[in-house]
Amino acid sequence: MKFVTIARNGTTSVGRLADDDSSVELLANGSGKTFSTLADLICSQEDVEPTGEVFALEDTVIKAPIPRPARNIFCVGKNYADHAVEFTDSGFDSSKQENAVPSAPIVFSKVPECVIAHRDQVRVDPKVSDCIDYEAELCVIIGRQGRSISKKDAMNYVWGYTIVNDITSRDLQKVHSQWLIGKSLDTFCPMGPVAVSKDDVDLNNTALNCWVNDELRQSANTIDLVFDVPTLIETLSAGITLYPGDLIATGTPAGVGVGFSPPKYLKPGDIVRIEIDNIGVLENRIVNWDD
Repeated sequence: MKFVTIARNGTTSVGRLADDDSSVELLANGSGKTFSTLADLICSQEDVEPTGEVFALEDTVIKAPIPRPARNIFCVGKNYADHAVEFTDSGFDSSKQENAVPSAPIVFSKVPECVIAHRDQVRVDPKVSDCIDYEAELCVIIGRQGRSISKKDAMNYVWGYTIVNDITSRDLQKVHSQWLIGKSLDTFCPMGPVAVSKDDVDLNNTALNCWVNDELRQSANTIDLVFDVPTLIETLSAGITLYPGDLIATGTPAGVGVGFSPPKYLKPGDIVRIEIDNIGVLENRIVNWDD
């Protein structure tokens, strides 16, 4: 099932998307109360029922599935081997070539306020950075609270998945060594447009592709993750309690702009399009901050 968070007449609601993507039917709990965001639906831990209210999708505004996460988005770096190598080769990474692929997950975060929706604009400020990159990623949505979760139990804590574009300022990433600033500039986390329940995605065979304008830049499969989703959940939850609505961006494959020679950084007017099997398409245009 595909879930969308929509805005209509000043009200934000969660619904399920029709099979033909043309309409959305609102969802509610057993008492008939609708949900304002997907996080509210997940955190309620209640059975969900359709309300019978159906709207044409074109008459709504699609928001990010979780427009403002309750806390920072967990992100995983260098989680595809080919990307780990290209990033090390780029000179923007302190690792040596023989240690390009990490032996344990590299985890950083993005602040919640950088989340934007499908077709929202990624606004870049040339006074801050002119080395803006894209990173197509599958994002895990946590469905249950847990700590010290084992790999064998980890999938019981997954609610579902969405798409994120981990937009990155490469120059700030290099200057500050720690990645939060370069990853968290305003509008630097496009998300959505839909979220799907976990049974809709086969982590052993889900294709991920990313185009910049009409050029295919990234093409990979989730089977190629260095650290799979259960490993990431086990690692994070070893000392950090995970909560319903938490987000884990699982990493990006090779083909990012910094991996080319010379680099192919994003510029105003570019359109980044990410497609992940059984989830959909996330698309955003790059614009100047002052436009």
